[in-house]
Amino acid sequence: MGKMDMISAADALPGRETPITITEPHFVNQSCLTAPLQSHEDSIVLGLGCFWGAERLLWQLDGVVSTSVGYSGGFTPNPTYEEVCTGLTGHTEVVRVVLDTQVTSLVEILKLFWEKHDPTQGMQQGNDKGTQYRSAIYTRNAEQTEVAQQTLQTYQQLLGDSDTITTEILPLGDYYFAELYHQQYLAKNPDGYCGIGGTGICFPPSLQPKA
Repeated sequence: MGKMDMISAADALPGRETPITITEPHFVNQSCLTAPLQSHEDSIVLGLGCFWGAERLLWQLDGVVSTSVGYSGGFTPNPTYEEVCTGLTGHTEVVRVVLDTQVTSLVEILKLFWEKHDPTQGMQQGNDKGTQYRSAIYTRNAEQTEVAQQTLQTYQQLLGDSDTITTEILPLGDYYFAELYHQQYLAKNPDGYCGIGGTGICFPPSLQPKA
């Protein structure tokens, strides 16, 4: 089985019971990465390729309270980065976004999600190849799932019939924090690798995603 093939639960690495511990606040805005959501906050977990560049893209948005990077959509409990890179855990690299719903909306977050990566590439994103780079939206509830599906349909209209969106939209299972050195990596390492890139297709004012 290659890295472009999704592992089964039976064949995935066993993992461990001990989670990665997050001991520092957000490197950019000093928010607490493990804080419970406030009444005016929401969160969504997004996979759009290498999580370094994806996180930087998202923490710059107005209304984003905090971002963190981690692993979701797989089978191995509490995986390490090295394990995820083997393709034997089933996880994809993700960013957890906490947003202030008084300032922004899930639609605005997803608008940027669709525009800033290529959701048609299957198990890769540009030159980054493997199941860990697949496009994904992991939702907290049925309302988020509906918004995700509606924005997908709108963006598919823009892409046309030649490019089919392969983004995985599923209820969020486990979100495992990535190691501390990955958190806000490109703020700590400004010259680090960023593979983020979109299709070049944006939502025009006449065809905004619907909520």
